[in-house]
Amino acid sequence: MDDKLISKKKPFYKVSKYLNLYLNNFNRWKPFSISYDDLLRFKGSVNVYDSSENDTLWIRVYYNNLERDEIDENLKKLYKILHSDGNDSRLEHLNIDAIDYCTFGNSKPFRIKIRNILNDNFTYFYVKKTDASRIYGLELEHMLSPYNLNFLVNDSILIEEHISGIPGDIFITKFLNNCSDIEKSQIAKEFVKFNERCMIRLLGDMRAYNYVITPTHDFDQVVYKIRSIDFDQQCFEGKLNIYRPQFFEENKPMMNIVRERLSHDSVLQYKIEERSIVAKRIISSGDRINKLIDVMKKDTITKNENLNQLKKDIFKFTNEKDFMKCKNMGYLMGSSIDYVRKHYENHNLNNLIRSY
Repeated sequence: MDDKLISKKKPFYKVSKYLNLYLNNFNRWKPFSISYDDLLRFKGSVNVYDSSENDTLWIRVYYNNLERDEIDENLKKLYKILHSDGNDSRLEHLNIDAIDYCTFGNSKPFRIKIRNILNDNFTYFYVKKTDASRIYGLELEHMLSPYNLNFLVNDSILIEEHISGIPGDIFITKFLNNCSDIEKSQIAKEFVKFNERCMIRLLGDMRAYNYVITPTHDFDQVVYKIRSIDFDQQCFEGKLNIYRPQFFEENKPMMNIVRERLSHDSVLQYKIEERSIVAKRIISSGDRINKLIDVMKKDTITKNENLNQLKKDIFKFTNEKDFMKCKNMGYLMGSSIDYVRKHYENHNLNNLIRSY
């Protein structure tokens, strides 16, 4: 896929009053004593390299002593709010080991490494600029994927928990070729399902560095799952193929093992399975997803030309005229959800399938 199809500078969209009410209602909106802009006041930085001395495109930032003490204290409080009850007790047992800033991509996140000094256990969390389209992406992932997401937000800051796994580009380069044939078949299956899930919920730009592979030991085998880690391109771009990971050049090795390891009938089976699972999640989410879609329908999270292009592409893909009537991305997302749910309830998911 040509990188020119991806908008280089997607704008940040403000949180509307309706989204604010939704986030408050579901306990996502919190006051914090630090903002994203506070972290931008670093005095210097050094490059961060991986174990092979390759530049990671992250920089480790540092602050003057007075500011660093205040920033560390407030970051510890953020961690307690995100992962605990927000009580300020026992902050002395926590230490901010590193604050890294990503110079690559649109969202420019800060990655915070926090450690318990009593046992040296550590984890990460991320501080980002508030963006409505990213919030919609996080909420849809929370409801429609196999994974719950922990994040909190207000007007000036978005904090997200760390999603563990091997970045897709690193996995493809260093691990994929060493997998057994059985493991490759399983990874191929998971990629087909991941591809379907992204397309249904219109999550774009899943190039290899925007998802992780999570290996889990299960009896006598290793089970691989694929999980999104970047939700910046939710319902923004105009080309349908941007919402289908199979079409990115970086994912070509994954598509190669899909073609090598899975028959056409197996691909269809896994696509139907994933659409069925997503439909069940839509139904089980109850009124929450309906409330989110209602909020999206009152919001603007893309350009008109993107919306018009995507309506045409989805109509061409589904031959469903309702998509052409959508007034904005909220209506388009709602139509996608209704389309999958309707065909699932009518036991008619076979009609949704397109071949690779």
